[in-house]
Amino acid sequence: MKKNNLLTSTIWNKLSKVSMLFFFSIMGPLAEAQDIKYKADVPEKILTPDVVETRQLGTLNFEDGVPTDKTVEKLYDNMDFYRGVESFMVGVPAASMYGYLEGMKQTGMDTYSLGIYKDMFDARSLWLTPNTTTLYGIAEINVKEGPTVLEVPSGVLGPVMDAYFRFVADVGFTGADQGKGGKYLFVPPGYKGELPNEGYHIVHTPTYRNGLLMRAFVIDRDIPKTVKHVEANWKLYPYSKAESVPEQHFVDLTGKQYNTIHANNFEFYEELNAAIQYEDQGAFGEGNAALWEGIGIVKGEEFNPDARMKEILVEAAAVGNATSRAVSFKPRDRRLYFYDDRQWFSPYAPENHEFRDVNNTIVTDWRTFMHYMAIGVTPAMAKSQVGVGSSYVFTAQDSNGETLSGDKVYSVTLPGPVPAKDFWSFTVYSNQHRSLLETNQRAAGMDSFQEGLEQNKDGSYTIWFSAEPPVGKENNWVQTIPGKSFSCIARLYGPLEPWFDKTWKPGDFVIEE
Repeated sequence: MKKNNLLTSTIWNKLSKVSMLFFFSIMGPLAEAQDIKYKADVPEKILTPDVVETRQLGTLNFEDGVPTDKTVEKLYDNMDFYRGVESFMVGVPAASMYGYLEGMKQTGMDTYSLGIYKDMFDARSLWLTPNTTTLYGIAEINVKEGPTVLEVPSGVLGPVMDAYFRFVADVGFTGADQGKGGKYLFVPPGYKGELPNEGYHIVHTPTYRNGLLMRAFVIDRDIPKTVKHVEANWKLYPYSKAESVPEQHFVDLTGKQYNTIHANNFEFYEELNAAIQYEDQGAFGEGNAALWEGIGIVKGEEFNPDARMKEILVEAAAVGNATSRAVSFKPRDRRLYFYDDRQWFSPYAPENHEFRDVNNTIVTDWRTFMHYMAIGVTPAMAKSQVGVGSSYVFTAQDSNGETLSGDKVYSVTLPGPVPAKDFWSFTVYSNQHRSLLETNQRAAGMDSFQEGLEQNKDGSYTIWFSAEPPVGKENNWVQTIPGKSFSCIARLYGPLEPWFDKTWKPGDFVIEE
């Protein structure tokens, strides 16, 4: 009897469910068909279909507007990935300055050292697009413990940049001392102590760590004499020790193998985190701090992503690096090209050292391009004056828009007269590490002081770029490497009016048969 009752109950339950399903299948459309008192006129454009097909993420599924669990997981992964890519591109300036300052320590420098090239730069040291025609001096100006004094010699030039590679001040010819030498007092953010009323050029910096990139103009073409002059007149020390200046520490960087270039893999985020942890809260801007917090980089907290997040950031670093290379080697923004009919371009083409457009908006792609490819930010580089400073143009393509290759022979012609009061130069770089192309030519390029440089009959110069020198062109030849791509910067020192009004144009790289 119980068994029959149980069977009857089971059958009844199933029939009830079937009846209920049938009821709702009928009533649902009927209810929808009925007039609803408070019914909106809902436009199609604000609705989300149950199935959305995307090129980036594939199929996204929703239950009446609510993403399914699988779709939610996919979307969060994508959001973390997007933030990781953006964090890379926005973080390049901070990671680059961190790499620059940490690279100094590999040479034996400390906080108050001057690293100086007692001979010219060569490819054994890894920097972003250095030149080999001026004498470099580098230093860290760290104000975390209080104001720091920098005494610069006469005859130098260079910018000081903060931990986010923002321009802080120039020293030397384009600085407050106007090339005569002088004392600078760098003051930390939020400093409340007393400052001297005279005797110093006072500079306030928004971050604790700052980098100096100084160039010394060679005296009488005598490098040892120039080095001696710099070391005799250089000082860097805490302001608290101004009454008893410590002995200065110099490191000869000539021929040293060390790296100042940031990582392009997951280690990039670790370098970015280290830079953030050292500085005060908000030193890099609130907007950037919020972005970086989205991937787990937070001031005062350990950066320790779990396995899922690390896997995402490994790929984000790869895509961030690739995108940085796209905007650097092949910019799509024509405003960065110096001429409509040439392949020469520069992040400084808009003549703004903060990478702002005509609407005063910072263009992230321009800023990423600059800091991914080079070090040194100053108004003097972005907008030089006639006959003063230097101007630069960059290319990684030949006249046909193809990537420059060490397997080919190229010529570049500079029409005469070249509008450079002081001198001009070409320098070639590896497209991998963006430092000097490693060849058997120490200068990795050529300048107008080159012994034996031959001038064309019309006053122009033709320079040849190839793995082996073309016959009869040895004095005008820059070496490249088979199987390696390369890029090139042309520099004019003391640029003259034809450069600025663009009545003079350097030739493109032309393939020679």
